[in-house]
Amino acid sequence: MSKFFKRLLNDSSSSDEEERNMWFAAAIEFERQNSQGSSFGDRSSRQYRYRDRVSGHSRLLNDYFVENPVYEETLFRRRFRLSRPLFLRILHTLQQHNDYFVQRRNAANTVGLSGEQKMTAALRMLAYGMSADSLDEYVRIGDTTTIECVKRFCQGVVEIFGLEYLKSPNAADISRLLRKANQRGFPGMLGSLDCMHWAWKNCPAAYHGMYTGHVHRPTIVLEAVASYDLWIWHAFFGMTGSNNDINVLDASNLFANLQEGCGPSVNYTIMGNHYNMGYYLADELAHEFFAKKHESYRKDVERAFGVLQARFAIVRGPARFWHHEDLTFIMKACIILHNMIIEDERVDDNGLVAMASGNDDYDSLGTDDPVEVSRGPISFDHFMATNRAIRDSNTHYALRRDIIAHLWTLHKQGVIE
Repeated sequence: MSKFFKRLLNDSSSSDEEERNMWFAAAIEFERQNSQGSSFGDRSSRQYRYRDRVSGHSRLLNDYFVENPVYEETLFRRRFRLSRPLFLRILHTLQQHNDYFVQRRNAANTVGLSGEQKMTAALRMLAYGMSADSLDEYVRIGDTTTIECVKRFCQGVVEIFGLEYLKSPNAADISRLLRKANQRGFPGMLGSLDCMHWAWKNCPAAYHGMYTGHVHRPTIVLEAVASYDLWIWHAFFGMTGSNNDINVLDASNLFANLQEGCGPSVNYTIMGNHYNMGYYLADELAHEFFAKKHESYRKDVERAFGVLQARFAIVRGPARFWHHEDLTFIMKACIILHNMIIEDERVDDNGLVAMASGNDDYDSLGTDDPVEVSRGPISFDHFMATNRAIRDSNTHYALRRDIIAHLWTLHKQGVIE
């Protein structure tokens, strides 16, 4: 029994027997709640564990970050999903952005967790989708601290690298994408478009109806555009799982940027007909020959989803966080890291381009006559005209007929099978 209640019960001034019995019952209930670890107990009842964070930091450095580490670069890449130089680049940038990742001493002059330990805990949770307390034995970090590391890491990655690695393609990028699409038999194609559902295990009960769709459990939708090298150029995340792909497309900013004059100005000719808007491959179509080619090239975005989920298991399994904002940061951070890994593995030591998807060479594609990307303001009339042009069904069917005829011509010439 606490000293406060003992003094209260022994106080001679408390002569009323009924009041003394009431205080005695309250003291017993208070002690019972403390002994069961109830949230009503004070924080002094929590058990303190000395984890020896310094030895955990030293072991982590000796394993991966010293000049001659225990585990070589190949194992580092397998376990962290990225190379050691990229890991250190992200860590140093995060330390400049947020001192949470800087090792400091607390008020008791005890050394805290290092940036390497915090970032390792965050990356392991993203890469393996493991529980928060599974890293305690190796990294010497508690479960609540691990969860905080994941949230701060993902938010920092989005804030620092989001503008660079989730940006729209520039003129050189569009020129390269169009050249590659023309080689594959789809002139004017800017990428493949699809949606992915991420199950939300801990969705609040009040939101179950709006987040439950055809998969019969709460999900959140990711709309993405990927190119042939698996780079994700567009990511729109957050729509409820009850929406279909068309609803998600209407709500995203993929075509809104084009309507507002921020999209690429693309000009190409198919079968003698001129078009001034690029397109994205979406769901498969009915024509048998065209459907086969369409299917094979539309696998770009499906492969991108597969690689993203293979690299970061946290987006493959059900989401266990409670807040929608946390899930948004996690998904965007994984996409940004995915693009950073593709960029990091693209160029070798000799300056040659080594694509993640094959032996394609960026230099061989060239960037001649780069496409203009308009960024300026437009009038309302131009906005409405662009909106009508995007939704024009006659242009859509005409383009599809021309692409089918173009592919059939290439097939008869023996250019494609």
